[in-house]
Amino acid sequence: MREVGHFIGGKTVSGTSGRFGDVFNPSTGDVQAKVALASKAEVEAAIANAEAAQPAWAATNPQRRARVMFKFLELIQKEMDSLAALLASEHGKVISDAKGDIQRGVEVVEFACGVPHLLKGEFNDSAGPGIDLYSMRQPLGVVAGITPFNFPAMIPLWKAAPAIACGNAFVLKPSERDPSVPMRLAELFLEAGLPAGVFNVVNGDKEAVDALLVDPRIKAIGFVGSTPIAEYIYATGCAHGKRVQCFGGAKNHMIIMPDADMDQAVDALVGAGYGAAGERCMAISVAVPVGEKTADALVQKLIPRVESLKVGPSTDPQADYGPLVTKAHLNKVRGYVDTGVKEGAKLLVDGRNFKLQGYENGNFLGGCLFDNVTKDMTIYKEEIFGPVLSVVRAKDYAEALRLPSEHEYGNGVSIFTRDGDTARDFTSKVNVGMVGVNFAIPVPLAYHTFGGWKRSGFGDLNQHGPDSIRFYTKTKTVTARWPSGTKEGAEFSIPTMR
Repeated sequence: MREVGHFIGGKTVSGTSGRFGDVFNPSTGDVQAKVALASKAEVEAAIANAEAAQPAWAATNPQRRARVMFKFLELIQKEMDSLAALLASEHGKVISDAKGDIQRGVEVVEFACGVPHLLKGEFNDSAGPGIDLYSMRQPLGVVAGITPFNFPAMIPLWKAAPAIACGNAFVLKPSERDPSVPMRLAELFLEAGLPAGVFNVVNGDKEAVDALLVDPRIKAIGFVGSTPIAEYIYATGCAHGKRVQCFGGAKNHMIIMPDADMDQAVDALVGAGYGAAGERCMAISVAVPVGEKTADALVQKLIPRVESLKVGPSTDPQADYGPLVTKAHLNKVRGYVDTGVKEGAKLLVDGRNFKLQGYENGNFLGGCLFDNVTKDMTIYKEEIFGPVLSVVRAKDYAEALRLPSEHEYGNGVSIFTRDGDTARDFTSKVNVGMVGVNFAIPVPLAYHTFGGWKRSGFGDLNQHGPDSIRFYTKTKTVTARWPSGTKEGAEFSIPTMR
């Protein structure tokens, strides 16, 4: 059986811990590979290789670092089809969605190609008598990323590309559920001209994570995953003196106003709620129609659309979405549906018994649609991460605004309306980090920043965009004076620029 090891010092190496995890084919339920789970010693070896390679890479001028990024883009475009197939085979998302996963990562690499401009500091000549002031951005050293299963290409690239472009060395700990694409990305970076040791991949579980968190050579850590783990990584990393950014769970609402284009809203809900089997941190999982008339019209249109969703293996080009990542996660999502029924929500479309001929052991779940969900229900309060959409009826706009604003998660939200005043008021007042107007999944483009609020995000700086450059660099400010030769004597008061 195929084994997935680690990528350390520019080479693929076998695991030495003796511990392995299973990598499943979500469409069949079969084990297709074994992934090595790194020991503390293996993580330390990756860090040591990164530490050795980083000074020379930092001394490489930004333009040359950008050229590596440009070459990497060329290589990844050539391998788009094979990368998407590999990604889909381990995650379960359909091929078109797998390509989107890669493309959104590529866009951050494209942003990182502008690093010569992004690293420019500030300069003031003659800030005082014969005194110049200037600042420069310098890399932190060795930094790390801990990334989730649901975007095995996009999020590693969101973390690694800006970090490496800024002159850091990077250690990636991807999800052990779908590790093969991150390993291939490391090989492509090497082929693009990145020096050995600048980008390392260690596969593993909590042992690998904890080794990264406590090692003093790691200066910063970025994480995406569930909120409890985000809180743990943020607290532990900060306690060990690291710069940390962590992004956790979500419960994204979509507000449907009475004046909304209902067909447009339904299309948006179906795509954003059920795409990738709901395994997206930006998936819409709560629909909030305003007024009973709006709610009735929305539900009437949603039911046949959810019932007609085509669920299939990742290789089926006609499938709307594929299987969930593992059997354990499938059972967890089914359990949430059971709980919703038990707590009194009205299950309008029940996908729990979905079976696909020829793939009876696959991790498939049909689309589920709840109505009359209330704020006190588990399916409203917790992130389900599956193809389950809950309709929460709001009596008016004020209640609709309160629902996402008061929820403990604050990743994304959207509003569908034809009224500019309503949209403007909503975007200004809603207590959520990313907002869409007639746009269901408000993921900003790479040159803006991505990040949620409340228990969806921990840390002062967000992912990609200008914040990523700030996160992966430190600012040094220089005050310079070139004496003319005139002796002025000692100055005992604090220097001023008068």
